[in-house]
Amino acid sequence: MKESEIIKSAKRGDSEAFGRLYDQYVSQIYRFIYFRVSSKTDAEDLTHQVFLKAWKSLKRYKEKGHPFSSWLYRIAQNTVVDFYRTSRSHQDIETLPEQVLSENPNIEDRVDQSIEVERIHSVIRQLDETSQSVLLMKFVDHLSNKEISVTLEKSEGAIRVIQHRALKQVRDLLENHGEEGNHTTTREA
Repeated sequence: MKESEIIKSAKRGDSEAFGRLYDQYVSQIYRFIYFRVSSKTDAEDLTHQVFLKAWKSLKRYKEKGHPFSSWLYRIAQNTVVDFYRTSRSHQDIETLPEQVLSENPNIEDRVDQSIEVERIHSVIRQLDETSQSVLLMKFVDHLSNKEISVTLEKSEGAIRVIQHRALKQVRDLLENHGEEGNHTTTREA
């Protein structure tokens, strides 16, 4: 069955059809949220909220030539924003789960990867929320610029500019971070 047919069934109240959509997208939405909040528990709760909101507002969903996932990402983005607005916490991105890093690296490789991932995360935390979202959706969730533009309600051109600037900022911050580390080592020696 095509996704559009599944969506139509779900819009008519077919909970099994919505369950199929849930099964198809829950991992992606969870991963997107997990990288934006500070705990697995919060990510699970927020993912649940996203799908509850989607179920409640599905009758208003209209296909406009954009993937269904873009609509879910927009709900997820707004849910994360609401979460931080109400909790007054700082936005944080946890380290990657071990299984994302590699299947069976040796211990030295795992430590090196872990250090590098934490270094990149500390730099990404310094970016504004939109830049973080664009980079996560593009490079973690592998969304197209069109899907990201629909989710963030910006033009594809704006997404390309944000991505380019964010990557340049990450590169510059990583270079500065590396220089700071070298200066620290020199001072300690």
